[in-house]
Amino acid sequence: QVKLVESGGGLVQPGGSLRLSCAAAPGFTLDMYAIGWFRQAPGKEREGVSCISSSTGSTRYADSVKGRFTISRDNVKNTAYLQMNSLKPEDTAVYYCATLGICTIALSTSGALDWGQGTQVTVSS
Repeated sequence: QVKLVESGGGLVQPGGSLRLSCAAAPGFTLDMYAIGWFRQAPGKEREGVSCISSSTGSTRYADSVKGRFTISRDNVKNTAYLQMNSLKPEDTAVYYCATLGICTIALSTSGALDWGQGTQVTVSS
């Protein structure tokens, strides 16, 4: 049963921007969960990118994306977002959203409860 659906991926030139969305499936609500974004490049392990808490809206970012990516959520729309600016070729990966029990700087995949199916982001000229 798919609970999260990502969208917004695509091909973009270096320096460009994309906005990823993570929508909850009908009957599933996000507001009680922290939300995380993760990514997995070919041949590499899945890594944490950012997370946002459920209550205070506090955020955490991996050093590699700090200052370029912004995570947000809209509990009315039951959707979370990842705004990605100044994209680099090394940002190329499949991006996944996940529900988390808590948002911490560790951004560990072991804290994920439910995963989306992923959306491909390719940064290339």
